[in-house]
Amino acid sequence: MKKWLLSSLLILAIAALAACGGGNKEEASGKDKKAEGLLSDGKLTIGVTAGPHEQIMEKVKELAADKELDIDIKVFTDYPIVNEALAQKELDMNVFQHVPYLDQFKKDRDLDLVDVGNAVNFPMGIYSSKVKDVKELKKGAKIGLPNDPTNSARALILFEQAGLIKLKDGVGVSATVKDIEENNNDYEFIELEAAQIPLQLDELAAAAINTNFAIEKGFTPSEDSIFIEPKDSPWVNVVAVRTEDKDDEAIQKFLDVYQSDEMKEFIDETFKGSVIPGW
Repeated sequence: MKKWLLSSLLILAIAALAACGGGNKEEASGKDKKAEGLLSDGKLTIGVTAGPHEQIMEKVKELAADKELDIDIKVFTDYPIVNEALAQKELDMNVFQHVPYLDQFKKDRDLDLVDVGNAVNFPMGIYSSKVKDVKELKKGAKIGLPNDPTNSARALILFEQAGLIKLKDGVGVSATVKDIEENNNDYEFIELEAAQIPLQLDELAAAAINTNFAIEKGFTPSEDSIFIEPKDSPWVNVVAVRTEDKDDEAIQKFLDVYQSDEMKEFIDETFKGSVIPGW
């Protein structure tokens, strides 16, 4: 009986030690995975909008592979979904928006996101299938613009630069149609979903269209727009991540590739000034 009891106790002790050792190994493995940060699964999952951002990211992916950085690209057609996917950890980062849009979206949805570097600038343009110059727009003409707050403000600033309206002093990136101080030609401004404006352009006299949607429609912004933002426009797009990941070493690896001379040359040659490197 004593021998049986001693053997049983020995087996239990060994089992306990094994379980304890297994737990420590699993815990250590978990810590190691956590320490790997954004690259814990071996790749970065990056969200972009369809069009130029997608095309640019495909080139980034190609160059990153040579530096042992694997990128998985997720393409979206609507702006809001991309930030929500990032916040829900379906993405590691996204590249599609400028800072005013990001700041407003974070405020509206209470999201903890932050920009970590500049990407490219897409000059917004005014397009028309009816006139070749903004000066040809008739009194009372219907003019479209995006309905999200930041791109709406951007369009209104563009309209002011084109001489169509005058905004109240100091409204800046917070401008709304209610801030139009002078509209001598009684233009009717119609706010629409940004992605829908190119599809409804024939029903309007003109419209402000984001470059990615313009290119998707088949326009060459530098040639087909009847007025376009200057090249030094401050509306540069940024790389966004969750704030908790902003110091992850994978981000710098990515930025080193994205903001490289090779990428600048690719963008200049591919888009001929319709998309501008922002770094």
